[in-house]
Amino acid sequence: MNKMVGKSKYNVYIWIVSIIIPLVVAFLFTVRIPNVESLSFLPPIYATINGLTSILLITALWAIKNKKIKLHEGLMKTAIGFSLLFLLMYVAYHMTSDSTPYGGEGVVRYIYFFILITHIFLSIGIIPMVLITYVRAISKQFADHKKIARYTFPIWLYIAITGVVVYLMISPYY
Repeated sequence: MNKMVGKSKYNVYIWIVSIIIPLVVAFLFTVRIPNVESLSFLPPIYATINGLTSILLITALWAIKNKKIKLHEGLMKTAIGFSLLFLLMYVAYHMTSDSTPYGGEGVVRYIYFFILITHIFLSIGIIPMVLITYVRAISKQFADHKKIARYTFPIWLYIAITGVVVYLMISPYY
């Protein structure tokens, strides 16, 4: 019973955070900070952070499969930290810079928008998944952690990789 109370408490916090983050980000996209120089140097930095996140995720999977639990834990905490750093930089960039329209044409344009749209929607959906996966690990519910991690990992990896792909596809138009 006590385990269930703690679990539901975490679930409430997870869902509050999972709703607030996308709402705040969406709101901040409408805010332009006046008289501030554009942070146009950030896109290659946060694309690199996405790339490093994908490497961390793959390495963390390797670590856990090889029973290197402390390494796995450290890598996953770092991946979460990198994702938060990415989000802060991404929002800061968009608060100081206009969005860059994609200039590609033909089939490549459709591919770009497919990747971008799936990246954005999955980025919103991954928030509760990462938080639930993390809470299950820190609360030592390893069987439950493993069940959701099996879905969290590939989605998070897709998001990290497509973040780099989106940047590479739009970078000629900055």
